[in-house]
Amino acid sequence: MPPPTSPLAPLRHPAFRLIWTATLVSNLGWLIQGVGAGWLMAELTPSHDMVALVQGSTTLPIMILAVAAGALADNFDRRKVMLAAQLFMGAVSVLLSVAAWGGWLGPWSLLCFTFLLGLGSALHLPAWQASMRDLVPREDLPAAVTLNSMSFNLMRSIGPALGGVIVAAAGAAAAFAINAVSYLAVIFALFRWNHRPERGDLPAERLHSAIWAGLRYVALSPNLMRVMARASVFGLSAVVLLALLPVVTRDTLQGGATTYGLLLGAFGLGAIGGALASPQLRRRAGIEAIVACSFLAFGAGTVLVAVSTTLWLVLPGLLMAGAAWVSALSLFNVSTQLATPRWVVGRALAVYQTATFGGMALGSWLWGWISEVGSPQTALLIAAGVMVAGAALGRVLPMPDFSDVNLDPANRFHEPALRLDLKARSGPILVMIDWEIPPANTDAFLALMADRRRIRLRDGVGQWALLRDLETPDIWVESYHVPTWVEYIRHNQRRTQADSQNWDRLMELHRGPEPPRIHRMIERETVPLHDDLPILENPKIL
Repeated sequence: MPPPTSPLAPLRHPAFRLIWTATLVSNLGWLIQGVGAGWLMAELTPSHDMVALVQGSTTLPIMILAVAAGALADNFDRRKVMLAAQLFMGAVSVLLSVAAWGGWLGPWSLLCFTFLLGLGSALHLPAWQASMRDLVPREDLPAAVTLNSMSFNLMRSIGPALGGVIVAAAGAAAAFAINAVSYLAVIFALFRWNHRPERGDLPAERLHSAIWAGLRYVALSPNLMRVMARASVFGLSAVVLLALLPVVTRDTLQGGATTYGLLLGAFGLGAIGGALASPQLRRRAGIEAIVACSFLAFGAGTVLVAVSTTLWLVLPGLLMAGAAWVSALSLFNVSTQLATPRWVVGRALAVYQTATFGGMALGSWLWGWISEVGSPQTALLIAAGVMVAGAALGRVLPMPDFSDVNLDPANRFHEPALRLDLKARSGPILVMIDWEIPPANTDAFLALMADRRRIRLRDGVGQWALLRDLETPDIWVESYHVPTWVEYIRHNQRRTQADSQNWDRLMELHRGPEPPRIHRMIERETVPLHDDLPILENPKIL
């Protein structure tokens, strides 16, 4: 990971500063809306499940649609994707405020509106987070991600308290209306952002292919899978505070909307402290140590909330939990971005969000159900135990360190001149590469080829195989298929500087008089299907 810089360093970049400032306003509106929705649900129904599902209804769409949204962010202008999401959420917020003013909201209709807002957020988040690398250089990326989290939590320190006052004075409808107006700030900033999207020579991937490519990349990247696993456990257990805080406020502390806003403000204030301390923590400790301590600190804060019956004891627990929240989530986010090349970063972030918010959606239901059949204190204590288990999980799935990984494009591939007239969609294509490997290098060659297979499959090929010539054992043939010629070009353009080290080491083992020969062939079916059937059906012919 790049050396820590000042937490405010990204603000020297005008485009980042413009959008980050607008996001402050939008986050304020979102948090005021969240107070209104959470408290309105607590008034509409005594059910702990329904109150907890307000949080789940906004995170569930992110779990469901984030990967598709990430594919859109990687294949289209991210600025336009974010504009569409903001306009959609603004329209939904207007309808929600009108329905609240008219007194037409019930528990399920309120959940439907918050679910729709979650859909807009699912579309916006991958494009916004992937845009960090369009707005700031690599060395400022950790600080930019932390500032992005700080933006939300800075408003969380005042937004919920302000939301509580607004809800108490004017009702939930006023909170929803303020949120609708707040989207105008981000819409204005996005229109002002002079963004020039990257223009490639290849056509955009089809949505289903792009989704599959993103999922395949993450699944075949061991470092990313460890990040996803830890983020999922953190989201599952950490959401307990946000999901059950309305219930704790109402039933344990005997408070109202103002008290609820004050508690959320304390959580946000702790998160700001965690964001400001993050650069110093990264200088003094490794990623895994910080993440493990974040799990333990959040668990300790949750226990304090569970056993306390007065406001002044709950507040320190929320401050501690807020600091741990932003420390862990910002590191998960930065680790995902630094472990992913540009061509797939939106989809990788989307999978990360799916893991995190999927855990939150499941946790919102789980802790609400446990609170309903047991008590809020029981749910909070069990969740704290899961946090401790999440810290211990680092012994098996430690967070990776990406300080030496160069994921810039290798730019070594040059499209070959073809004598056969191919279209972009022509295929399928079979590729074979001839290697000459002395017997003494066989073990090293096979070890490198195992890694090469993972790289090939991760970047889009199928039916990868390694064959050895029976008559000339020094000759090895690597073969794989791609569905079309354009996918062959796309596959080779995805190679990174880190991946090229594998090729360089293989070349050191190759002992042929010339570089390995590459055969590129298009498959053609020459035997009619009905001619194959008797052979397949009659074993005597074989």
